[in-house]
Amino acid sequence: MVSVSHILILLIIAVAAVLFVTEKLRVDVTAMCVLAMLLIFQLIKPEQALYGFANTATATVAAMFVLSSGLVRTGLVDWLARHLDRFAGRGERRLILVLSITVAVLSAFIVNTATVAILIPVAVILAKSRKIAPSRVLIPLSFASQFGGVCTLVGTSTNILVNSMAVESGLKRFAMFEFAPLGIVLAIVGIAFLAVFSGILIPKRKGADEQLDKYRLADYLAEMRVTGGSTLVNKRWRDMMEKGIRDIDLIKIIRGDKATWRASATRIREDDCLLVHGNANDLMKMKNNFSLEMKADTVINDQKLRSDEIELIEALVPPRSRLIGRTLSSADYIRRYGCMVLAIQRRGKILRDRLVDINFDDGDTLLIQCDRESVKRIMKSQDLIVTNELTELHLRKNRAVTALAIFASIILLVTFNVLPILVAAIIGAVAMVLGRCITIEEAYKAIDWKVIFLLGGIIPLGLAMEQTGTAQWLADSMLHPLIECGPVAVLAFLYLVTAVLTSIMSNNASAVLLVPIALSAAEIMGVSARPFLIAITFAASTSFATPIGYQTNTMIYAPGGYQFADFARIGVPLNIIFWIITVLLAPIIWPF
Repeated sequence: MVSVSHILILLIIAVAAVLFVTEKLRVDVTAMCVLAMLLIFQLIKPEQALYGFANTATATVAAMFVLSSGLVRTGLVDWLARHLDRFAGRGERRLILVLSITVAVLSAFIVNTATVAILIPVAVILAKSRKIAPSRVLIPLSFASQFGGVCTLVGTSTNILVNSMAVESGLKRFAMFEFAPLGIVLAIVGIAFLAVFSGILIPKRKGADEQLDKYRLADYLAEMRVTGGSTLVNKRWRDMMEKGIRDIDLIKIIRGDKATWRASATRIREDDCLLVHGNANDLMKMKNNFSLEMKADTVINDQKLRSDEIELIEALVPPRSRLIGRTLSSADYIRRYGCMVLAIQRRGKILRDRLVDINFDDGDTLLIQCDRESVKRIMKSQDLIVTNELTELHLRKNRAVTALAIFASIILLVTFNVLPILVAAIIGAVAMVLGRCITIEEAYKAIDWKVIFLLGGIIPLGLAMEQTGTAQWLADSMLHPLIECGPVAVLAFLYLVTAVLTSIMSNNASAVLLVPIALSAAEIMGVSARPFLIAITFAASTSFATPIGYQTNTMIYAPGGYQFADFARIGVPLNIIFWIITVLLAPIIWPF
């Protein structure tokens, strides 16, 4: 029988789903809204408000971020990535195989967003050196990181979350490599699929080399000649910023055969040519207001924005960047470096107007013009990843050996059931700091607080579903026709629903919603819940059909120059293959 609490839970789920899909709020803010609604409607007790933050999954995920950072910050992962060139051959298929196998192995143990962040510029450079479009290798890079993530208990935060929910329900915890039999099969099939079909299903995106074409900036750049009657003569650009040209950037001044790149501090002369960037309407107003002549016969391309001293780079805003949520004007360190942001690409959409007022989001790619020294400073920052340049390699050998020893010890302790994963992960995180593999400040920065607050807010929803009987009611009503068909049909349905939900909203949120239903269904049918939990875990941790379904997909979206449909073209068939294999093998490996 339907109760008021059932209806309230469903309404909260519906509101959360809309917010996740529309991205009106960040996922962590949405999770906090869910927690607030659960408390307002008294669906959980006040003392259970911190249930999500006190959950073993949340603490374990935080500790694993620190452990992964220890391997990354010592330069070990970067060092491994730099040695791929000798194995990658000269062909596209071999390059995809080498990148996919490497990232899959690394992602089985290291947070896959960190691994992909390091390998994006490596993949782009390797592809371009072989005259291969980066779009052909970046989707395989992202997908393979997800293949590796389902091979171990620590591969993804979703694995850890489902394990925690299972233990709290009285089930036996998952072993470190319990996912491996199915995960390795899926990884082999997935990598083979990418090697064979990437060339057919992933398009070569034009404009990957010519960045102005890629960002469609030609209409936002113009050359104007300063006439004798212009009020700009003998003025500095920076002194004129409040006189109608605040939204226009002066890129350089061309005087005769020479170009002045520190243009804003240079006095403008008659017959100077100004290369300017801005909205087309603003450019026309500037032309009329300051008596300038438009040079209509000028061809604007990448070389116009480059010189021996000046570079044109693409930089990705990664998860955990301090730029997220800030505007260009508030993140003034970009301008302090003498950099000019010409455009922003966000999930296939090009942003060129009023860039100063746009709030940065993770996955944004910025087209930046700056000098070589500024490029080096940006490449040392953790807030931006330069995708078309390789950072200098800094391998701290002693610390790298220490970090590797700590990480291997933790894996062994959990594998042989010496310590629970939470205890081992916390000990490992502390050892990384005490062993000076990372500083305590780097440890705090390594934790993806968005994921932590997402878990803290969304885990109580699963608790509320169990306490109010909503999970049992949904299992009875939603799965009743399938229950009569047997557990395999229920497993197939749970995988499918989880995969669809994950493609449009957070993977952890999808798992939290489906695990209580799976547990209730198993109880009704009198079968083991383990195969159901495996299906949910794998479906939530492997999302290929959309660029928003998984963080690594979002990260490679702009650098690859992809369109939304590119992911569906290769991702949907791969999702179906994984679905079929899981439905066939999960009941054999984990009998009902």
